[in-house]
Amino acid sequence: MTEDTTPQTHAADADTGAAPEAGALGRIVNTAGTGFALAILSCAGILFLEVILRYGFNRPTVWAHETVIFLTACSFVFGGLYAAARNAHIRVVLIYDQLSAPARRIMDVGISAACSLACACFAWASWTSVARAVWTPAGALRLETSGSAWNPPTPGLTKVFLLVVLLLLALQFAVLAVNYLRKPGS
Repeated sequence: MTEDTTPQTHAADADTGAAPEAGALGRIVNTAGTGFALAILSCAGILFLEVILRYGFNRPTVWAHETVIFLTACSFVFGGLYAAARNAHIRVVLIYDQLSAPARRIMDVGISAACSLACACFAWASWTSVARAVWTPAGALRLETSGSAWNPPTPGLTKVFLLVVLLLLALQFAVLAVNYLRKPGS
């Protein structure tokens, strides 16, 4: 008897990248995801360095913790956009899987349109926080800082990043809604 040695591939094992309906924006977001994954890995390196410097040499840094907080915050915020571009967001599959292909298409359009509207509303609501974090009451540009000994502008940058990601997320869901609507054969 011969043994089949060809590797078995499963859908869950393959990295499919951005959903086809996500368009060019989805492909860009999918590619950018690698950078945010590397940011998480760099956080581990930074914290390892901090432990060595603090406990091995009694020379702690003033920047390690705030840098790690900023990088992980941005990575987690980006994660929502990344999940949307890959069509990996949370869905109630108990109902969704029971639907016919045309009904799924209608659900996909409706869900994407509702998510686009919600993200646009969240972006609009975050504008007040961003305005306070970026401009002084007199109108001069000044990013909000952490107030620590290092005092980086990471709180202001995080708020700006959140606004940008929410706007991109609203756009990504709008692209998904339009492309689901135009999807042939459903």
